[in-house]
Amino acid sequence: MSGQRDEMELREEAIRAHYPAAEAMLEGFDHVPRLAKASAPVGQERSAGITTGTRRFRSTTPGLVTRPTARSEGVRLLERINDATGDTLPTPAAATVAQDLRRALAIALAIGESFSEVTGLKELKKANLEGRLPQPRRAEFSELLAAESFAVLGSFANALAFLLADQAGEAVVEIGAVEEVLSDNAILALHGALWELDQDIATFAEDESKLIATVLAFAEELSAKAAARGEAAPRIGAFTRANWRVEADDLPIAGFAPPRKARGSTLVMQFKRPQEVVGNHIAKYQAMRLAKMLMAYDFERKLNPFAELGGFIFTFMGDGAPGTGKTTLIQMMAGLLNEYCKVAGYPFRYQNFGIDNIDSYQGKSGQNAKAFISEIMDPAVIGFGTVDDIDQIAGKRGDRQSSAGQQEVTAVLMEAFAGANTVVRGNCTFGMFSNFPENVDDALRQRAGARFLVDGPQTREDYIDILTLLLGKKHAIPLGDHDLYAAQEIQRAVAESFARHSQPAEPGLQSVFAQVSQQRGALDTLEKLGAYLKAIKEADPRFTGRAIKNITDAVKVRAMDFELPDDWMENPDLFLFQPYDRKSEMIAELRRPITAEMVVQEINRYADSEFRYADKSDEVAIAGMVRDMQRAEEAKRRYLEEKQ
Repeated sequence: MSGQRDEMELREEAIRAHYPAAEAMLEGFDHVPRLAKASAPVGQERSAGITTGTRRFRSTTPGLVTRPTARSEGVRLLERINDATGDTLPTPAAATVAQDLRRALAIALAIGESFSEVTGLKELKKANLEGRLPQPRRAEFSELLAAESFAVLGSFANALAFLLADQAGEAVVEIGAVEEVLSDNAILALHGALWELDQDIATFAEDESKLIATVLAFAEELSAKAAARGEAAPRIGAFTRANWRVEADDLPIAGFAPPRKARGSTLVMQFKRPQEVVGNHIAKYQAMRLAKMLMAYDFERKLNPFAELGGFIFTFMGDGAPGTGKTTLIQMMAGLLNEYCKVAGYPFRYQNFGIDNIDSYQGKSGQNAKAFISEIMDPAVIGFGTVDDIDQIAGKRGDRQSSAGQQEVTAVLMEAFAGANTVVRGNCTFGMFSNFPENVDDALRQRAGARFLVDGPQTREDYIDILTLLLGKKHAIPLGDHDLYAAQEIQRAVAESFARHSQPAEPGLQSVFAQVSQQRGALDTLEKLGAYLKAIKEADPRFTGRAIKNITDAVKVRAMDFELPDDWMENPDLFLFQPYDRKSEMIAELRRPITAEMVVQEINRYADSEFRYADKSDEVAIAGMVRDMQRAEEAKRRYLEEKQ
């Protein structure tokens, strides 16, 4: 489950062999900045402890020694790290940063050594040092040195970010772009990167939390810069086409792609049991089934049989009035997934994208949204991502009241949920929740493949059940003539809820349905169903081809409308740990046939929601215009009175 079959092991002894060189870099070296300007003062106390008579590093790049040089600056990174903590002795945070830096440098140097051996650069370096490098091969030599530099920088940045990921806190640091990215040779490239890190720590690391945040921000910026320049570099293929794994750290290295942690974070949440969710029968039922669907994900194939067979819900939208149970639904689904993953030993990751992720810095909100998507879509975990109150977080395109950050989030979510590069593996799902879905951008809303109407308790029995549940047991009030929680029996409640969708609920859709039924009779053929869809399109131009796809996906979900047995979740050997092909066979055996009645119900469910959103949106707009006209009339009346 941990890795790809074509990965090569980066041996521990090869990494540890570079520890002395890595420690020497952290203790001190001289560097002449070429592309960046110093932002932090470097005085005599920052001297690397190297005497002025010490011979400088001589570049192996032909002709480089003739370049003019600036003043050399001493870099003593270990001292800089200790200074940032404000303690005379190394603190745990400082020690962690120093150890991870040494480890990341050693890994990068080991990658560089492997690259050098595979490409023949090692022999060219030896020939150059001995003065016997042929003139025709000097261009190849320079290109290989540059490729090795980018490979080492990318590996160093990604390894550092990976190793420090567990130490990340709430502090955020904006360091700007990394500029001192050199490609003359691997050692000089690392010197330039460490010089810039030293500058960043001096400028931004005010305390321990800012120290770790600064190093992480530097690693992310360096990774992006190394990838941007390195991917187009000549002769880089030996690095980008290879896959390594550092077994001790469970660190995969696949070119410039940033690795992700394969373990989930500890989830702190007040979970809810399904019986604690009163009403919301269809939403509760689909959330429970979706939680079990996610557990069918195969970590070896990195694919879910439900995603391949059809019926997997990648995105859904839950809408309803305030207080109807959207948060409770999230707590229930996250609790089920957390429980199932603990039994199976799978890593589980839950994250909510909230209003605090909208940033005033241009582009930062989009970056936060991309990071959120990447964390949840990590194929090494079971992921559940939510966007609560999405109408406040993702702005409508063209809406002047939406901030630039909200517009950025909308663009990122649209691309992630149904973009050209979207890959649905079936290991994660995203839920968008809103009290006012009519305020969500139409195109983004249509990217929700399923609709969960979160309408809360509806019947007299529902209200008795929720009152009893919330009062608890510390009272002596008798229950009376009522079968407690019988109305919450999920199978019966869901069957009744689906049956209600045989007829539309919204007035606008009711007239369309009545007209088509009168003209064509029962909607029991594809021709009649297509005519109904066309009539809906004429009534609501926003009912596009994407709406048809969402409806057919929902029908496929109904075909998978079976409960995976609880003992499959409780005993992983029965299903979860089975080979992928066997899982697929077990699921296919339970699949139900698709009927015309199912299709009609799903058309009505989806179209009802769109008509409901459109009606609300129009009513809000009309009410706003009426208020504006009333204010204008009142202002005119007062003006005329004062003028008289």
